[in-house]
Amino acid sequence: MHYTLYVHVLVCCVGMARAFCPSQCTCVFHGRTDGTGSRSVLCNDPDMADIPVNVPVDTIKLRVEKTAVRRIPTEAFYYLVELRYLWITYNSISSVDTGSFYNLKVLHELRLDGNMISLFPWESLREMPSLRTLDLHNNRLTMVPPEAVPYLVNITYLDLSSNKLATLPSDLMNIWPPFNKAPVANGSQKIVLGLQDNPWFCDCKISKLIEISKMANTPVVLMDLFLTCTAPENLAGVLFQRAELENCVKPVVMTSATKITSSLGSNVLLRCDATGLPTPSMSWVKADGSMVDNTVQESPGEGVRWSIMSLTAILSKDAGNYSCKAKNVAGDAEATISVSVAGSMSTTLPPVTTSFSTGPTSLGSTFTPATVDVSNSPSVTPTTLPMTSTDKPIPTTIPQKAPLKPAKRGNGNVKDLEIVEETVDSAVLLWTVDGLSADTPLTVVYSPYGENDSKQTVETTAGSGKELLEGLSPGVRYSVCLVAKGSASGKDPCVDFYTLDNVDNSGQSQLFMVISGFVCLLILPLIALLIYKILALYCKASNTPTDEEDLEKDSYVKFETISMKHRTLNSHPKELWARRPTHDSERMLLCSRSSIDSQMTYKSDSSRSEYLC
Repeated sequence: MHYTLYVHVLVCCVGMARAFCPSQCTCVFHGRTDGTGSRSVLCNDPDMADIPVNVPVDTIKLRVEKTAVRRIPTEAFYYLVELRYLWITYNSISSVDTGSFYNLKVLHELRLDGNMISLFPWESLREMPSLRTLDLHNNRLTMVPPEAVPYLVNITYLDLSSNKLATLPSDLMNIWPPFNKAPVANGSQKIVLGLQDNPWFCDCKISKLIEISKMANTPVVLMDLFLTCTAPENLAGVLFQRAELENCVKPVVMTSATKITSSLGSNVLLRCDATGLPTPSMSWVKADGSMVDNTVQESPGEGVRWSIMSLTAILSKDAGNYSCKAKNVAGDAEATISVSVAGSMSTTLPPVTTSFSTGPTSLGSTFTPATVDVSNSPSVTPTTLPMTSTDKPIPTTIPQKAPLKPAKRGNGNVKDLEIVEETVDSAVLLWTVDGLSADTPLTVVYSPYGENDSKQTVETTAGSGKELLEGLSPGVRYSVCLVAKGSASGKDPCVDFYTLDNVDNSGQSQLFMVISGFVCLLILPLIALLIYKILALYCKASNTPTDEEDLEKDSYVKFETISMKHRTLNSHPKELWARRPTHDSERMLLCSRSSIDSQMTYKSDSSRSEYLC
């Protein structure tokens, strides 16, 4: 009775243990003599589409292999606090969430090889502080970001082979000896790297990796020592051990000055030079962190770049610190320039008294400009006009060397206004004056016809009588007026004219027409003569009788009168004629028939094969 009870309890326990195992997985418990043990779970059902969620909590090793799983969700293994080995290999996984490995504090080994992962959440490695083995080979990784480097410090086995990596972060090798400058003890643990079968671009970013490949005794061991460069073209196919590359150099920034003081309203140029390998990129940043757009950059050579920032019509608000930043894969650097603005500006100008002397009569007047109200303008700040040591006082009295005589002004005094010598982009204006002195100022006002907003002016004198108007557009109608100071508005003499079209095009067109006419005069007679010759030959060929019958008869004589039998010297003359030497073309025809004729006459005793070539 007792034995029956024991057997029943054992069967119930086994049934309960089996109930905790996922239906598509196999659970194995490895027991020890002391009653303890470990449990491993294997899930390899090809129809499995999701990570199992009812895995026993005491599982030490979980393997999900050769299934249809495509994604590892967030906190997929949260309750497996004792999990030390996690193998999710050769599935169809293309997506791994950032929190997929949350709470795996004792996980020692993570293998995700043989999947389709193109982006791996490197920050998820901080959830696995005990991780030492990371296998990502045979995936689709294209890059390892610089942010991933701190999470790989404790990794001793890293396999990134058979991916699409072209480069690595330049500071990745700095976390391992000999570049981390940590003392290497005899028998210290090795760091194994799998980097083969990737399209490596050999430049300074992986120069330290290439150095490691050349070292004989180093804690970093490469799975495959025969790594090769894929690019650039001059290093394609070259082994790492034979490639010579320069190390990346952190940028160094130099500025033309550290502190600049400029007067209000002036223009300021700030220059910054940077060196580094590869050539660093540069930017300007204000004190508030905003970027500066009005900059110019140029790289005169590899590893060197300079940048200039311009401040036009500097105002008080432009004062402050400007940082010049340079950055490349090896690091970044910056330098600061402090800009100060001297003086202030006022929008209310003081009154200015001017005195003009016109002969015996002196006219004095005071000019007081209007005050500009900027109370409603948020972008304008009332300032005071500065007076620096280099500024000169503005004279209030304008001296005259000689008294000016009043001159008559009016439309009647300017006549014969006309345009001569129009060109593509210029014209000459002529005029005559009557009753005006030669030094009387005149203004030439011109613009495209009907476009009053784009008027241009040229100052001249009445005595010149001629003015050249330049910078005109070809084929455009212009209106030009000659304005004398003091004339009534709307009474100024004006004239309209057109600029010429492109003279070169017209000249080329005329030349083309002349050449075309000349070519036609030469070619047309030749064409007529050619047509005449063709017609004459055609008519002659149609009127000449053919000798097809004679040709057929000759052919018959040549081929059919030749006997296949042996002939003597006393043969008929026609037979002798038939044995005359033949041309090559005739031999070819005879040869082509010899095989058939010989087959037909082979059975005859008195016949033999002929026409052998």
